[in-house]
Amino acid sequence: MGAAGDFPIDLVILGGVALFLILRLRSILGRREGFERPVDGQGGEVRAPEAASIRPTEPGRAPGPETARILPDPSTEAGMALAAMSALDPTVHPGQFLNGAEAAFRLIVGAFAAGDRVGLRPLLSDDTYRAFETAIAARETAGEIQRTEIRGIPSVAIEQAALNDHTAAITVRFVSDQVNITNDNAGHPVVGTDAVTEITDLWTFERVLGSSDPSWRLAAARSA
Repeated sequence: MGAAGDFPIDLVILGGVALFLILRLRSILGRREGFERPVDGQGGEVRAPEAASIRPTEPGRAPGPETARILPDPSTEAGMALAAMSALDPTVHPGQFLNGAEAAFRLIVGAFAAGDRVGLRPLLSDDTYRAFETAIAARETAGEIQRTEIRGIPSVAIEQAALNDHTAAITVRFVSDQVNITNDNAGHPVVGTDAVTEITDLWTFERVLGSSDPSWRLAAARSA
């Protein structure tokens, strides 16, 4: 759920003030797993397309203080992989990465719902972008409109981490409270529900450490 180029938002960098973005395909967005709660009337952020890249935090986009950020134990496989990444590239700070990941998640989700291809392109890997673009195009062809609101993000956790040569991959588990509904051109619901649902997503971000490009990009997204 990093950005780059002319993307309207600064993307998160795994070092310094981190911030990060991305999302899931329509099929994933359409599946609501967990429990639903009645809409409480509180406002939320509208989701948009998904993209994944990392850069400095944009003013006004700080992660929510109520969100639990969970790092793996240093003795685990993921913990040792993160340590190896930091040794190879001192700008890699897992804690800051999670802060950026949450901010990115919010931004990306909004982008996918809005169908913002320009914003998504620099945030996603080539394969992921093609999948997202296909989902957006299908929605447009059907004349459907998606509305997504993030009401809260209880937790953000680094689930897995791996370093293959200089290519780093970090999988983040996002637990979020969302309202997701897709309507047809007549305004009738097609997918989703107008109720708050707890959703768990697993997003994998990748970056080549030591390269001139400091951005992490979304390489895979799925519901847990």
